[in-house]
Amino acid sequence: MNSTRVVPASLALLLFATSGPGQTQAPPRVVPGASGTAGSPDPNAPRPIDGVDTVFMEEMTWMEIRDALKAGKDTVIVATGGLEQNGPYLVSAKHNIVLRATTEALARKLGNALVSSIIQFVPEGEIDPPSGHMKYPGTISLSAATFEALLTDVASSLKANGFRTVVFIGDSGGNQAGMKKVAEALSAKWAAAGGPARIHFIPEYYQYPALHEWMEKDLGIRQEDEGLHDDYAISSMMALVDPQSIRLSQRAARGKDSINAVKLSPLSVTQANARRIVEHRVDATIAALRKAMAASK
Repeated sequence: MNSTRVVPASLALLLFATSGPGQTQAPPRVVPGASGTAGSPDPNAPRPIDGVDTVFMEEMTWMEIRDALKAGKDTVIVATGGLEQNGPYLVSAKHNIVLRATTEALARKLGNALVSSIIQFVPEGEIDPPSGHMKYPGTISLSAATFEALLTDVASSLKANGFRTVVFIGDSGGNQAGMKKVAEALSAKWAAAGGPARIHFIPEYYQYPALHEWMEKDLGIRQEDEGLHDDYAISSMMALVDPQSIRLSQRAARGKDSINAVKLSPLSVTQANARRIVEHRVDATIAALRKAMAASK
């Protein structure tokens, strides 16, 4: 069987320099922009290929983002999730998975928006000694200061990219205070500096008690809290993105495919309900965003 041996870069340079007794050979020429170097392409270079249909910036090339901005997509959604314990059935990225559904729907309904990378690292409790979710394996926590610094740099970077409206939403309770604080600080700073950029924190996105009332009224879904840090709204939205993230097949095999006394099977019904839940949350968020934007003019 043929095999290819990987030669370390330092050894490769040595072999090129001393290829034989009394012989020398120049090392290979490094081409600017090649792997491992800092290429500097022309920011105005035309895009050589078609783009793809996505609103997630991390799935786009820099040229696609640039051209989307030029086409009027000058609003960007900065969403915070978390990595934490979520009961015996849901993966630790619960909030991030929910945000994959809600942020895409939000950006597409706004029509002029993209989604920045979902921020997975948020305050989850004290690290040493562990408190809150930090008592459970898999949780990663940030201090409030680190979280606020991260949000500040992310929002400032997006402003520098050319986005005119930055929207903060958070899918976890522990994220709300930090997002509000940073949005208020940057809002004052940007307004004082002049220019068109604005930032808005939209707490109306994270209103689960109101969502549960709507679910009971409009979907006929009444829950009985089982104390598992989980509920039907969360599980159904996760199932819309990835049923494996709520371990649906494994739960069904043990007769545990329900949450808070509401069945999660069949999957088709749960996903249909999830689409309506996502739509309801998006509509509430857009209404609040438009109100905030009007007030900031």
